[in-house]
Amino acid sequence: MPDNSLDYLVIGAGPAGLQLGHFLHEAGRDYLILEASEAPGRFFRTFPRHRTLISINKKHTGWDDPELNLRMDWNSLLSDDPELLFTRYSNRYFPAADDLVRYLGDFARARGLRVSYDSRVVRIERPEKFLVTVEDGTTYEAARVIVAAGVTKPNIPPIPGIETADTYAEASTDPADYIGKRVLIIGKGNSGFETADNLIETAAVIHVAGPHSLRMAWRTHYVGHLRAINNGLLDTYQLKSQNALLDGDVRRVERQADGTYLATVAFARVNEVTKDIPYDRVIVCTGFRFDVSIFAAGCRPELVIDGRFPALTPAYESVSVPDLYFAGTLTQSRDFRRGTSGFIHGFRYGARALHRIMESRYHDVPWPARELPADPAALAAAVVERINRTSALWQQFGLLADMIVLDGAGGARYLEEVPFDLQGPPVGDRGHFAITLEYGPHHDAYDPFDIAVGRIAQSDAARAHEGHYLHPVVRHHFPGEPVAAHHITENLENEWNSAEVHVEPLRAFFARRTAPVPR
Repeated sequence: MPDNSLDYLVIGAGPAGLQLGHFLHEAGRDYLILEASEAPGRFFRTFPRHRTLISINKKHTGWDDPELNLRMDWNSLLSDDPELLFTRYSNRYFPAADDLVRYLGDFARARGLRVSYDSRVVRIERPEKFLVTVEDGTTYEAARVIVAAGVTKPNIPPIPGIETADTYAEASTDPADYIGKRVLIIGKGNSGFETADNLIETAAVIHVAGPHSLRMAWRTHYVGHLRAINNGLLDTYQLKSQNALLDGDVRRVERQADGTYLATVAFARVNEVTKDIPYDRVIVCTGFRFDVSIFAAGCRPELVIDGRFPALTPAYESVSVPDLYFAGTLTQSRDFRRGTSGFIHGFRYGARALHRIMESRYHDVPWPARELPADPAALAAAVVERINRTSALWQQFGLLADMIVLDGAGGARYLEEVPFDLQGPPVGDRGHFAITLEYGPHHDAYDPFDIAVGRIAQSDAARAHEGHYLHPVVRHHFPGEPVAAHHITENLENEWNSAEVHVEPLRAFFARRTAPVPR
């Protein structure tokens, strides 16, 4: 028999678990958070290894609006307490990981969240309800389980001999341990370049290898691609300072009798088929994956993206296990390498959407909405007001949408921050308008610093759909008809309030789409 029975059991007291716990707590729900360690934020006590976050912390925005400020504050969790903003914990634009750990502990205490620490989950079964067992033998029964434990298992590529190399999690971070050494780093992400930058002053040679072309965040707008804060090695490479990028596959890592390595590299862009290169150290920086070993066979969730993440519905629910939900970085299959669901500034809004979904499904609490007249001018004014303030649509671009649902009797409901592809309640099936912020479809095909690449004029409303930069898009979904889209032209300062350029074209779009005549 279980020791406790609950409506909601949240696994993990990292940022996502605490964020969801806050919403459950405020709603008065029957919940508990299980955390494997003695305090919140266990992942951030170790990672990033060199202790500087790549999530920005911009304190001085010039705005008084707390909603707008969250566009530039990537670490705060959502609450109504202004004392619980991360900007009060650090003045650094790229803050220290230890400050985030301190913040998460304070957040859990200040909000009075129910967390059971030192409760490592070792087994999840589902005879009827979920049965969750922790390391000390305590069992919990739950109607619904939300996994917010993050990606905790190293993602090790199948390279013969790679088990003899150091991993990102284990390699020494003391540059003195690499004096005069030849170092191979496998992996072209931020962890690989963060590791490389730490060794520039001491290592003799640093090679960073990977099979794919390097992608810069400033070009793709995906913050998980290489960030400028970690690209010091690129400067040394381009200026011929012994370090290099290797574009190709590492086919083998062979440890020699003297403790050095011989790595076989198959290059992607040169005539050499393969080359054996000697190194003193090899460090594997190839990311993490979801560990499903705690799930019994009967409730093991389906995985995607080479088995790294759970496959999810638009409601953040497992596609194969009903009532098993996910929050935090585990939801990034929804916008993998395109959006922000792998990061606090994205998944904090995903957690709020998940909570609203569960409130609607299990407690008959309708999605928060405000009533509007179904008048084109009123609809346009409501949209313009939101797009000039919202942080959720800004951070979860193309993934969360505001929805306008007409009631057919001259009224409308305006719902905020709904997963754009969610079916059924609260949107329904009689048609709706969806408002998102999005980049253009080929925005990453252009170097943002190339002034030879043309851009549309900010006053050219007729060509707004050609914009590459982040801009609002309003779509009308109506049964039996193609989706109609209206783009609001991009703006350097992200201010969409010009009566002529922004408001009037949008009002005219609403007028056409709500007219009782063929469109």
